[in-house]
Amino acid sequence: MPMSSSGMPVVLRIALISVVLVAGIYDLRFRRIPNWLNLSGVILGVGINTLLFEQHGLAASTLGLLCALGIYVPLYLIRGMGAGDVKLMAAVGAIAGPENWLWIFLATALLGGFVSLVFVAIKGRFHQTILNLILIVAELSHFRLPSEKDSRLDVRNKEALRIPHGALIATGSMAFLLFNAVA
Repeated sequence: MPMSSSGMPVVLRIALISVVLVAGIYDLRFRRIPNWLNLSGVILGVGINTLLFEQHGLAASTLGLLCALGIYVPLYLIRGMGAGDVKLMAAVGAIAGPENWLWIFLATALLGGFVSLVFVAIKGRFHQTILNLILIVAELSHFRLPSEKDSRLDVRNKEALRIPHGALIATGSMAFLLFNAVA
């Protein structure tokens, strides 16, 4: 595979840093991630990988993008994730390739879990969060949208406990790059 976690070319690292930092700042400030940025990330990822690694780069970039969509689109469909977050992770996958994307995803998920617990504690919503989790599992096990039972489980609802996931993706990406720089 042309891009292992230890051998991500500098130009791809710069592209990744540029896209996720702008997305993270934009998400924190405006609570959205613009399409122009996500599309730019996909084009950069596919283009640079193809230029550097030809067919293998195109395949790796495409597979990274598809891995991201495979995980994030279902979260969007059950209204647990915003569309901008899905598209940002697709751009990250296109830049980083599947192996690196998986590590970025895991770093983002762990960070997201920690931040979620902090938010729940600060908001004093532990009991409600446990009830929400039970409802989510029950509804999904019956192939129903949890947000149809309780509208607060829709990420678009103002009452939902929402976290700027684009900022978490940026932090997870930076943690991945930092870890690989020192490892």
